[in-house]
Amino acid sequence: MFVITGITGKVGGIVGDILLKAGLPVRAVVRSPEKAEFWRGRGCEVALVPDPEDAQSLAQAFAGANGVFLMNPPNYDSPRGFPDIERSAKATEEAIARAKPGKIVFLSTIGAHVGEFNLLNRSSLFERMLVNAGVPVAFLRPAWFMENAAWDLASARSGRIESYLQPLDRKIDMVSTRDIGRVAADLLQEDWPGVRIIELSGPQKYSPRDEAAGLATALGKDVTAVEVPRAEWEQRFRREGMLHPEARIRMLDGFNEGWIDFQREGTEDRKGSVELAQVLSELAAGA
Repeated sequence: MFVITGITGKVGGIVGDILLKAGLPVRAVVRSPEKAEFWRGRGCEVALVPDPEDAQSLAQAFAGANGVFLMNPPNYDSPRGFPDIERSAKATEEAIARAKPGKIVFLSTIGAHVGEFNLLNRSSLFERMLVNAGVPVAFLRPAWFMENAAWDLASARSGRIESYLQPLDRKIDMVSTRDIGRVAADLLQEDWPGVRIIELSGPQKYSPRDEAAGLATALGKDVTAVEVPRAEWEQRFRREGMLHPEARIRMLDGFNEGWIDFQREGTEDRKGSVELAQVLSELAAGA
C-alpha cells in the first residue's frame, strides 16, 4: 500500500495516477469527504485527515504503508518561525513513530539546506524532523516549478508579465510537476537504507525572458517581461492580502542573488525531460 498526501494537488495527483496505472494499491489522504470521491472512484482507499496536526489520524493513514509520499501543508503566509509547520511536523513525527511505514518520500525543495531565513525554511523544518524518523527517507528537492508561470498567464494575455525573478536574462533551474511526480513515484518503488537527498532539475535552465518568449509562442502574440522593483514587493504582497511577506521576499532574494541553489555535495542528481515550452503551451490551452 502506498499512501499519498496532497493527492488532490498537482504533484500528489500525478504520483497517485502513476501508481494506480501501474496496478499498485493507493491510499489517498484527503482533508474533506468531498475531495475523496474522485480518488475512491479510481479504486483508492481513502484516509480522511482534516487537520494536519492530528497525529492519531495521520498514524491511521500511514498504517500498513509500504511507502508514504509526504508533503507539508501549504501556507505561504505564516509568521516568522513557522509555528504551523512546527506543529504539523511534530504530529507527523508522532504518526511515523506509531505507524512505522516502510519508507518516506518527502517533497522538499531546492535550497532546503540553506540556513538563511526565507520561505523555503518550511521544508527545512520537516527535513530535520524526518532525519530521525527511524525509517528510510528520501528528500526530493525539485527546482523552481515551471507551472508557477500560471500566475503570469492572465497578464501575458495583455502582452506583459511582471517578474520578481531578476535580472530578466538570469537563468535558473526549473522543473515541471510532471517530472516531479514521476520521480516521486519511482522513489516510492525503490528500496534503500537511511536518508537520501535527490535534487531534481529540468532539461535546462530558463530566465524570465525565456518564459515571456514561450508564452508569446503559446499565445500567438508578443509578450514582454518587466521587472517589479524590489522596493515595491512588500507593498504589493500586503495589498494582495499577505500579513507576513518577509519570508517570501527573502526567498525571491535568494533565487535572484544565487544563495538559493542546489546543495550538490552529498546528493543525487536527476533530470526531468519536460521542456518549459511544453508546460507553457499546456497552460495557455487550459490543460
